[in-house]
Amino acid sequence: MDQQNETASFGMWLFLVTEIMFFGGLFCAYLIYRFLYFDSFAAASSTIDVKWGAINTAVLICSSLTMAMAVHSAALGKRKALVSFLVLTILLGGVFLGIKGKEYYDKFEENHVPGPSYHFIVEPELAHKFHAIDPAKTQIFFSLYFIMTGLHATHMVVGFGLLVWLIIASLKGKFSPGYYSPVEMVGLYWHFVDIVWIWLFPLLYLISRHH
Repeated sequence: MDQQNETASFGMWLFLVTEIMFFGGLFCAYLIYRFLYFDSFAAASSTIDVKWGAINTAVLICSSLTMAMAVHSAALGKRKALVSFLVLTILLGGVFLGIKGKEYYDKFEENHVPGPSYHFIVEPELAHKFHAIDPAKTQIFFSLYFIMTGLHATHMVVGFGLLVWLIIASLKGKFSPGYYSPVEMVGLYWHFVDIVWIWLFPLLYLISRHH
């Protein structure tokens, strides 16, 4: 059993390394374009509401806590607590996606979704702060914004499926203090998804909002 747990843990960490390389490539692309088109990217990022990003960050941090408590409960063999914390994790993840959906809706309303209807108006305040704004270059920012946040949201949806599976297995009594590695592995995955957002939040919402 110890060997199986170690093998499962090694496999999960290997998977997470590939995920780090996957998101790392997107982060590098974002930083390169932001360096090349600084004013356009800074102007575009200033149109995103920091308030919603901050709330979502707090929500995901809380979901990491509930996930950690779920793993702890599984290790102690507390089935009811395990199910409760897994449900709380799903609810917090749902709040995150709901807020993200609201942000997406705002961008659709503002015509900031890349495509034929894309339109970026350079407000006088932005023109005063940033002197080399190219509306065409701002579309690159929003393309990367939707790609990165969309992929992150997709990973969360996958996490929901895993959490539901854990809840069903927990109710059937499949986990015990001697065997709870699936809960631990899903916990690692969920923490990774949260860490990705910890990087996305400053990159997309915070850095270089002023020249």
